[in-house]
Amino acid sequence: MPRRTGGLTVRASRGRLGVDIGGTKVAFRAETGDGRVEESVFTWGPHRDAGRDLAELAAHVKERPALAEAAAVGVALPATVGPGERITAWPSRPAWTGLALGPALRELFPGAAVAWADDGDLGALAEADAADCPHLLYVGVGTGVGGGFVLDGDLCPGPGRGSFEIGHLVVGQDGPECVCGRRGCLQATASGPATLAHAARLRGAPVTFDALRDGLRDRQPWAEAALDRTARALATAVAGVGELLHPERAVLGGGFAAGIPALLDTVSAHLAALDRPGHPTPPLTPAHLGGLSSLRGALLLSHRL
Repeated sequence: MPRRTGGLTVRASRGRLGVDIGGTKVAFRAETGDGRVEESVFTWGPHRDAGRDLAELAAHVKERPALAEAAAVGVALPATVGPGERITAWPSRPAWTGLALGPALRELFPGAAVAWADDGDLGALAEADAADCPHLLYVGVGTGVGGGFVLDGDLCPGPGRGSFEIGHLVVGQDGPECVCGRRGCLQATASGPATLAHAARLRGAPVTFDALRDGLRDRQPWAEAALDRTARALATAVAGVGELLHPERAVLGGGFAAGIPALLDTVSAHLAALDRPGHPTPPLTPAHLGGLSSLRGALLLSHRL
């Protein structure tokens, strides 16, 4: 959960900033001291050198005063941060493993209070806030599959106990190999890239995101079968969490889910089939914030500094 650095007294004349560092893009949302909101985003390729990535981040921040002058910064990222503020695992950007995240962020935002947390956890925090729902499961489907759980208004499992890693919940022991080294993780089956890869195998030709959407629109069997496998895996995970923690609702978000509207209904249908007497699966709704849940959660985190 969040690690906090810098002073805790935020000057009213300076703003707050949320940063969502993903595997393929970085998004920023700044609230300036005079009430303006500024957003920006840039993309980067996979498997790059961490130093080059940080330099690109610094250049983007330097060019935008609203980002550079923030007094409090919340950061969402899908990396595991261990003792000494060091990243211990980030499969989609392995060059960051071993990086001292705290010092890197303090250098990027000198003078600011900085905190960071798992992007799925922060997505859940933002969605629970938007829905005014104190017991909520969030699942974000994008480059990976992340998620978070809000229990009684607070993140579960809670500070110092790690993040809610629904993407690494095993939904099929004979499933595809995950970047974490196991087989059958939800992420290995239901992420955007995993769905496209499975669609390509069924089609016998490469499948882009746009090609999948076109295939679904035209009711192509390969497209529908690929989406169905993804939806079935997501429903299995949501039903399993529901049996243990009983959320009032489940929310489906992330960039991939936002771009494939049929995914929500297909997951809901599989969820309904998993009901058992007296124990219905949680209702599933689209993310209120679409693909921006983690970014808004990062901004919420900055308001807690």
